[in-house]
Amino acid sequence: MRQHTQICLVTPLSLFFIFFSSLNVAVAAAGGSSGAAENPFSPKAYLVRYWNKEVRNDAEKPSFLLSKASPLNTVDSAAFAKLAAQNGLSTRLPEFCSAANLLCFPDLAQSLEKHDKDANFAIYADKNFTNYGTDRLAGVDSFKNYSLGNNIPVDSFRRYSRDSVNHKDQFTSYANDGNVVDQSFNGYAAGATGGAGDFKKYADSVNVPHLGFNSYSDDSNGRSHGFTGYSENANAGDQSFTGYSKNGNGAPNEFTGYGSNANVVGSGFTSYGQSGNGANDKFSNYGNDQNNPKNNFQSYGDGGNAGVETFTSYRERANVGDDSFQSYAKNSNGEKMDFTSYGKSFNIGSDKFTGYGKGAKGQDIGFKIYGVNTTFKDYAKKETVSFKSYTKAGGGSVKAAAASGSLVKKWVEPGKFFRESMLKKGVVMPMPDIQDKMPKRSFLPRTILSKLPFATSKIATLKQIFHAADNSSMEKIIVDALQECERAPSAGETKRCVGSAEDMIDFATTILGRNVVVRSTENVNGAKHDVMVGSVKGINGGKVTQSVSCHQSLFPYLLYYCHSVPKVRVYEADLLDPVSKAKINHGVAICHLDTSAWSPTHGSFLALGSGPGRIEVCHWIFQNDMTWTIAD
Repeated sequence: MRQHTQICLVTPLSLFFIFFSSLNVAVAAAGGSSGAAENPFSPKAYLVRYWNKEVRNDAEKPSFLLSKASPLNTVDSAAFAKLAAQNGLSTRLPEFCSAANLLCFPDLAQSLEKHDKDANFAIYADKNFTNYGTDRLAGVDSFKNYSLGNNIPVDSFRRYSRDSVNHKDQFTSYANDGNVVDQSFNGYAAGATGGAGDFKKYADSVNVPHLGFNSYSDDSNGRSHGFTGYSENANAGDQSFTGYSKNGNGAPNEFTGYGSNANVVGSGFTSYGQSGNGANDKFSNYGNDQNNPKNNFQSYGDGGNAGVETFTSYRERANVGDDSFQSYAKNSNGEKMDFTSYGKSFNIGSDKFTGYGKGAKGQDIGFKIYGVNTTFKDYAKKETVSFKSYTKAGGGSVKAAAASGSLVKKWVEPGKFFRESMLKKGVVMPMPDIQDKMPKRSFLPRTILSKLPFATSKIATLKQIFHAADNSSMEKIIVDALQECERAPSAGETKRCVGSAEDMIDFATTILGRNVVVRSTENVNGAKHDVMVGSVKGINGGKVTQSVSCHQSLFPYLLYYCHSVPKVRVYEADLLDPVSKAKINHGVAICHLDTSAWSPTHGSFLALGSGPGRIEVCHWIFQNDMTWTIAD
């Protein structure tokens, strides 16, 4: 009997389902879902396949890296990639930002311009007060606890209270504990008569504040402004006071407790009080206890008449600092400037007085108990300047303060840097705050990222895509990231900024080869407390190795600054509760063996003593940062 052979016809559709099923199996094997919840064509599934193709070992896939993959689904990913190719993402930016988990500032709604009576704006957020309070007669508007604890609060007070009379504004505990704060007070109270603007505990404990007071109180008459407890405890931001109180008359401005305990905050006072009459500006306890404050007083008080500027206890106990007084009080008449206890930093900073008081008449300038390391270039050569108890370079008071160690501890958090000998079982040591303070974002799929520009030469296009207005926080975020990514590498450094996980894998494997693993500290447990070191493992047998470290940068999408770090040792350590001895964390630490190129003022040397090239310096890998090494 003749045997018949059954023929199976494989159609393109059936091939698709076979391929689809095999991808589901691959995703499930990688730790992903094998059901409808994890589409095999999603960005995360693609990342898993890319890892499997590029990394040649059986090490466990890093779940923390996979969690940063784009959450876009297949359809949206394709649609937004098409828009990106057509330069059309800006037309659907809110939808794109929401679906892709990006950092984008909301587009403000129509201005709340109408103003009928006194108002109490509590528990508000993301509002537009442009032209609000114009021609307002008397009354009080209170912004207490406004935008409190918000992530990315964006508010506009442009031309607020313009031409008002005896109108008072109170900003108490405004935008405290916010993240990436963006506030615009440009043209605020212009032409106002009388009244007051009171900023108490404004932007306290915020991260990356961007506050604009440009042309604030221009042409005002007798309107006072007080900044008490302004931007205290803030981290890395800038305040712009361009044209502030220009052409003002009898307008007292007081900055008390401004920026105290802040970290790397810059303030620009360009043309502040220019051509003003009878100005009275006081900077009391301004910038005290700050870390590396930068203040620029350019053409401040230029052409002013009978003004008084007092800098009392300015920048005391600060670490380093850089202040510039260019053409300050130039061409003024009867101006009085008093610098008492100015610049008593515990670590030498830099002050420049270029053209200060030049061309002025009848001025009275006094420097009493002034700090060190100051340049008085072209400083009021024909006028009388009084220097009392001025600390010359090398003065003992600053050295004594630095030697005491108490101020050093203030700016270098305990446990932020430590010696390699501390990584031993049973050692109890302080754990710094390793919590990620950046806004939560995700990588972009490479299909979208490859269609977006990333260069300072394309800044106009990037601003258009992400709705970044001129002089806005978003513009600054974009520009700062581009400049850092485009700067020349340091000696021996290889660097790259990456906006997709695939690009990060490519960079790491290019430097280290394909037999790599990536590590990060497991969680934030133990942060800001003492921890006990449990079992310790040295990567590569504890020998000197090479690694690639990746640190987050602030940008609309998740962006990492990755660079090769030669001559290091990398460790993993269980971290225990010192009392119960229970394991609470698994930390990853990196020890830099060659510190010869580091600055003498680097925080590690302030904390540990010594100097560049004389000691190794170790630190923990913070939350959401990572280090790549060759697999053991």
